[in-house]
Amino acid sequence: MNIYLVRHGDDDERYRGGWSDLPLIEEGIKKCEKLGDYLYKHKDEFKIEKIISSDLKRARMTADIINEKLKVPIIYDERLRENNNGVLAGMLNEKAIKEYPNIFFSNLEYDERFPEGESPKEFFERIKKAFMDIIEENKSVKNLMIVTHAGVISIIYHVINNLKWTNKVKALKIGKTSISKIVIDKDNNIKYDYQNYTPHLEN
Repeated sequence: MNIYLVRHGDDDERYRGGWSDLPLIEEGIKKCEKLGDYLYKHKDEFKIEKIISSDLKRARMTADIINEKLKVPIIYDERLRENNNGVLAGMLNEKAIKEYPNIFFSNLEYDERFPEGESPKEFFERIKKAFMDIIEENKSVKNLMIVTHAGVISIIYHVINNLKWTNKVKALKIGKTSISKIVIDKDNNIKYDYQNYTPHLEN
């Protein structure tokens, strides 16, 4: 089984992310269109059979744009959302800094929740379980694409490589619309094949 993890396209960085449901900006849409074109052009290599996407708008839009070319079954799954930052989701950065100074994901204690949100520990446990469940639920799919968020991809990377994850770790380099490939062999061994692959942005 091959799993292709795709980070969503560019959104408006003036606003806090997390569970924000703001759409892609024009640059993000263009990158998604380029990725869709690339995957269609190389469809015999990727052979994508199904897409599972976070249901947050920036991921949904990314998945939908890609699927305009691939035309495969698509599912929107709330389990694949970015960390739940509660009341800060979609808030202007300037306002967030004024109203919630020093409330950043990397500043939280491992079991400390965002106001009306989740803790880093809860986020990690949610994503680890969701990823393992999705693998189990899609055993018949040979080539699966998952469209999600940088924080989610980072947790999956740490889980697969048996690395300790906390919200204090240095962020992985995961570009917008980049592809990371995971391979699960017939003995259920799982490994990363490549990460942060962006050939569609080279021209």
